[in-house]
Amino acid sequence: MSYLTRKKYNPEHYSKKMKITLNKIKHCYALAMTGLLCLTTFIGLAQDSGSDKANISKLKVAIEASPNDLSKHEAFTKLMRGNDEAELDRQYAIWMKKYPKLATIPFAIGSVYEGRESPKAKPYLLKAVELDPKLAEGWAALAGDAERWGLFSEARNYMEKAVAADPANIGYLFSYAFSFTNVDEAKYVSLSHEVIKRAPREQRAAQALYWLAIREPKMDQKIKYWEWLHRDYPVDQFDWAAYGMGDYFNVLLSIDPAKAETLAVEMSGNKEDGGKWLEQKVLADKVIAIRKKLAQKNGQEARILLNQIKLPKYSSFANELVLMKANADDLSGKTSAAYDSLIVTYVKNLNTKLKESLDIYGKKLGKVATDINADIWKHIDVAAKVATPFTLKNYFTNANTSLEDYKGKVVLLTYWFPGCGPCRGEFPHFENVVRKFKGQDLEYVGINIVSKQNDYVLPFLKGSGYSFTPLEDVKGRAKGNLDNRGLAPINFLIDREGRVIFSFFRTSENNQDELELMIRTLLNGEVN
Repeated sequence: MSYLTRKKYNPEHYSKKMKITLNKIKHCYALAMTGLLCLTTFIGLAQDSGSDKANISKLKVAIEASPNDLSKHEAFTKLMRGNDEAELDRQYAIWMKKYPKLATIPFAIGSVYEGRESPKAKPYLLKAVELDPKLAEGWAALAGDAERWGLFSEARNYMEKAVAADPANIGYLFSYAFSFTNVDEAKYVSLSHEVIKRAPREQRAAQALYWLAIREPKMDQKIKYWEWLHRDYPVDQFDWAAYGMGDYFNVLLSIDPAKAETLAVEMSGNKEDGGKWLEQKVLADKVIAIRKKLAQKNGQEARILLNQIKLPKYSSFANELVLMKANADDLSGKTSAAYDSLIVTYVKNLNTKLKESLDIYGKKLGKVATDINADIWKHIDVAAKVATPFTLKNYFTNANTSLEDYKGKVVLLTYWFPGCGPCRGEFPHFENVVRKFKGQDLEYVGINIVSKQNDYVLPFLKGSGYSFTPLEDVKGRAKGNLDNRGLAPINFLIDREGRVIFSFFRTSENNQDELELMIRTLLNGEVN
């Protein structure tokens, strides 16, 4: 479930992690099917000090003695990993001909290619499930591959077959449930509750609860999910509960800092805390004290306490802190300072709550809407820098496309690659926003950073129906202020004059309105 990760992807690191995960899955399967001795024997054989060539020959003999043993195939393909893929294909073509009724043979090589995120995986995996319709791992691998082709409905069907083939595998049910996000939210919620009901003490249940809480738009229901996760899933036993309590704390810090403080005290008793939750307790105590000072109209003392708070760079509480500082300044008779500080933050992140406060303080200073808009644009113009130019191959035309070609239009630019789960998770939200500006001067461009996955690109767009123009990145090019740092997804918004205005933002089901506001601002030249 690559699309469930919370971090951006470095494709090289991601590929390595996928291989490790796939190997672990195969190891577990082999343990169940053949026993620990067989597995360790052949993995040990693959790691002998003798030459790879000699070990490859031995493994070929071992596979032909037990062609249905996945552990032997895993050891063999591991040794073959550095060799020409054509040699691997030739060997498995021989075995598929020799053992035409064994699903293990095409599955073994198909799963290797699926782990490498290679388009070569699909025909092998299809052959495997044709030979053995009960091969749940094969259906699950096909689902992962279908995502990279943009065939999301097909991926759901494959996961449904995986669930039917192995009903006891909660991981398959979880993946099937998550495949309905952005398609049928009611079914996603229902199936996620089924995961929790069927496996209430497993990691997948905690994971299902975590994502239900993250995705839930209604605050009262969101809190119920967090409380459920907090109550039934101890953080020292469930990793997803540990992740979730940090998010829960941030939510509470905004709506009920006293409860956030209580949570921090409880969590600080965890042996693996390392002092982080004690820091969170101090933060909650300060927010409680600040709120009290603000309620007492004591802006000066509130500001002193606010100045002591240092948040992590990407804290979800950052905007709330800015709003409290502006409130304190206004109460201290420094409304102009409150207004200016809000503009500085707002031009980096067009947040509706910031704009509401900005309008309030602007009116107190005697400003009308046009004045406020002009002030915002002054700050945007000062921060704006001409975007570093690029000329890259266009997958649609096979000709070059340059940033200069989009002069006079607003450009939503995203770095992605077909195997990037977070990219696929973000695309539906981009699409929801972009379609509102159909026929206007907006260009939606996606730069694929993994050329090895070129074969997926056009089928992905056709299958998904997404509307961005795909370009192929060039390794080592000078990216300047459009540098994605080797990660995906990374996003930029460029104005009609070719200037970078907004950078490194993310869009989800919870903040599509912010992207819409950013685009509308650049198209219309005014904030409204």
